[in-house]
Amino acid sequence: MLRRLHLRDVVIVAELELEFGPGFTVLTGETGAGKSILIDALQFVLGARADATMVREGAARAEVSAEFDRPPALAGWLDAAGFSAPPDGEDRLLLRRSVDTQGRSRAWLDGSAATATQLRELADALLEIHGQHAWQRLTKPAAVREWLDAQAGVDPAPLVARWQVWRERLSALHTARAQRDGIERERERLAWQIGELDRLAPGAQEWDELNAEHQRRSHGQALIDAARAALDALTDGQPCADGLLARAVDALDDVQRFDAKLAPAVEVLRGAQAQLEDAAHTLNAYLGRAEPDPDRLQALDARLSDWMALARRYRRTPGELPALLDGWRAELRGLDAAADLDALTRGADDAEAAWREAAAEASRRRRQAAPRLARAVTAAMQPLGMEGGRFEIALTPLQTPQSHGLDAVELLVAGHAGSTPRPLAKVASGGELSRLALAIAVTSTGAAAASAAPKAAAPAAGAYSPLSTLIFDEIDAGVGGTVADSVGRLLQGLGRHQQVLAVTHLPQVAACADRHLVVAKSARGGRTVSDVSPVTDDARVAEIARMLGGGRRAPAASRAHAQAMLEGHTL
Repeated sequence: MLRRLHLRDVVIVAELELEFGPGFTVLTGETGAGKSILIDALQFVLGARADATMVREGAARAEVSAEFDRPPALAGWLDAAGFSAPPDGEDRLLLRRSVDTQGRSRAWLDGSAATATQLRELADALLEIHGQHAWQRLTKPAAVREWLDAQAGVDPAPLVARWQVWRERLSALHTARAQRDGIERERERLAWQIGELDRLAPGAQEWDELNAEHQRRSHGQALIDAARAALDALTDGQPCADGLLARAVDALDDVQRFDAKLAPAVEVLRGAQAQLEDAAHTLNAYLGRAEPDPDRLQALDARLSDWMALARRYRRTPGELPALLDGWRAELRGLDAAADLDALTRGADDAEAAWREAAAEASRRRRQAAPRLARAVTAAMQPLGMEGGRFEIALTPLQTPQSHGLDAVELLVAGHAGSTPRPLAKVASGGELSRLALAIAVTSTGAAAASAAPKAAAPAAGAYSPLSTLIFDEIDAGVGGTVADSVGRLLQGLGRHQQVLAVTHLPQVAACADRHLVVAKSARGGRTVSDVSPVTDDARVAEIARMLGGGRRAPAASRAHAQAMLEGHTL
């Protein structure tokens, strides 16, 4: 539910803060007073396109804030988007957005930066706005189908996803059939190349290991000679390092008891003796294993030569051959799959079957919901000046399947008793379309039961909209008299279940509201500004009288009529 709306420097509004409550609230005022500014501001803070013309003349930026109850259903989305719950435990959601004179906008959600896309996603879960031209959507097949799907509980996303899988697999099958010869030639080429590299069987680290071993064996004699010379210098020669170290230790051992400062030197020399022994042991072991092996060296030469020959043939470095072989194998597997027409056909058939299963379920839900919705809209039409009229939802099979399913959806209407329902766009007048849009909007939110008309039908169970805030922006344009009274009662009843805000010019509708806000335009400081204030008691009577045509100084008769209307519409 919308709790609070704050505007600063928006068009002709300097600063305005409004608080909202549950039930039915109307917003009235003279033409041009700025009623639409509030709706535009609300749409702006919920992600609509930012426009520099929103900034009040002389101001640097326009800013709008809106506070809503935090719907529990949004907890997962908010958490995934990084918007954690407020630390103070408040169950409110604060949206704020600004736009400067250059058209640059910024947005925040509970104090954290947000994107316009995120705000629009929130808008879908927080409120729904029915504009004065809502009837235009009734003539668009896509919008009509979306409405029916929403009421029938059809989620189009899985259906579209299965459609895309089917089309992709069908495209792969058609491509494979068209390119069969070329794919086969490419498979043969790859298979031959893979066969050559398979005979070499290059290991992932083998090239580096071969080079290291070849270098070691090709310098085998030099390594043995160096190791022997080092061992002679350490232990076997005359003199040798081992003997010289022993003499040094013995010389100091005899005298270190006379001066403790020699002890560290003796300790270092003894450590050097231990390290020298380790080095000598290692050299002896090395010399015991280091035997020249001409045959192994020849084998290494041949193996390296094979690597280099294939590397030159395929214009790669030798070290790239293992990765090249893996890549060719993967490519061959892809070509095998692309050339397997039977497998591709089965895949396309399976995807089509999965899509048709989902499409059939969507059709079942649509056909189940259509009669129920048609009856509810028909009932809602009766008090709206279309007595005896009938509303139908026609579902016809599509000749060519579409991503949304197998059905074409069309709205049919008979405007009066005895006539045959025909396509809505062809038989309904502008006024009838507007009233039909209202009937559909009210029915969609479960408000058919809210009508006070004697024959109003009760809503189907579970028909209430999950949205807690509904806004009607002059959707009652083009109606009057007893029809206007019925519209007011419909919205009044709807307000028992949900928060309803209506911008209206009809006194009959305004008289049905729980709360009444009036927009007034005035001159202040040489500029025109717009203010909104709640009215009650005498002030509300005066506003209803003005709407009845009595002007700002309505005669007593108009005021009496307004008072009677208010008393007659009290719940």
